[in-house]
Amino acid sequence: MKRKIVEIDREKCNGCGLCAQACHEGAIGMVDGKATLLRDDYCDGMGDCLPACPAGAITITEREAAAYDAAAVAARDKLKVKSDELKVGVASVKPHTPPPGGCPGRMARAIARPPAAGVAEAAPGAPAQSELRQWPVQIKLVPTKAPWFDGAKLLVAADCTAYAYAAFHRDFIRGRVTLVGCPKLDAVDYTEKLAAILRENDIRELLIVRMEVPCCGGLERAATDALRASGKFIPWRVVTVAIDGHLVE
Repeated sequence: MKRKIVEIDREKCNGCGLCAQACHEGAIGMVDGKATLLRDDYCDGMGDCLPACPAGAITITEREAAAYDAAAVAARDKLKVKSDELKVGVASVKPHTPPPGGCPGRMARAIARPPAAGVAEAAPGAPAQSELRQWPVQIKLVPTKAPWFDGAKLLVAADCTAYAYAAFHRDFIRGRVTLVGCPKLDAVDYTEKLAAILRENDIRELLIVRMEVPCCGGLERAATDALRASGKFIPWRVVTVAIDGHLVE
């Protein structure tokens, strides 16, 4: 059948491996240090890999190709989860092996906490329990589509809020997928990235946590503009943290 599918220019490919990371179906792999389309039937032709390529080596073309096989991709994902799952302390971490030349810090990981973790308050003197459920957390680095987004409560927070508000993990991260950023330091507009995340995943609710300083308004505007751009109705609210750590009413 003739359909849309990715095409990789190996001459342009710099071997960074970011496209292989961005391809959630596993259609792209690294062969001899270059990105390669391994299986036509794993590629859905949606192009999640395109924005990840810094060399502009990937395009969408229309050609004869095997039909996208969602069932085969799902079966592959189940096998990969079983083989990849590692037990680390109280958490179960599902990592992706960094591709050659790729940045390990950008590898998407789900962190599964035991159901009882973080529910009861810690005993006096006991170490605090992290509530983080996924990696990466930076808006610039997180993929637009990932399994842990499905059915998730989404937290979009300014970088500084976790330092100012002492109970940030307990009150905000717990039970949520966490994205953090600073529009002033990153000098980017997060709207398009956040809109894609909201549009392409089953997000149940959106919590925006910002500082009281004016520049933090950029994060709030990006998140609310993204919600409008997504075309979805998702319950949302904004919490503001003062620089001395209290919540602004």
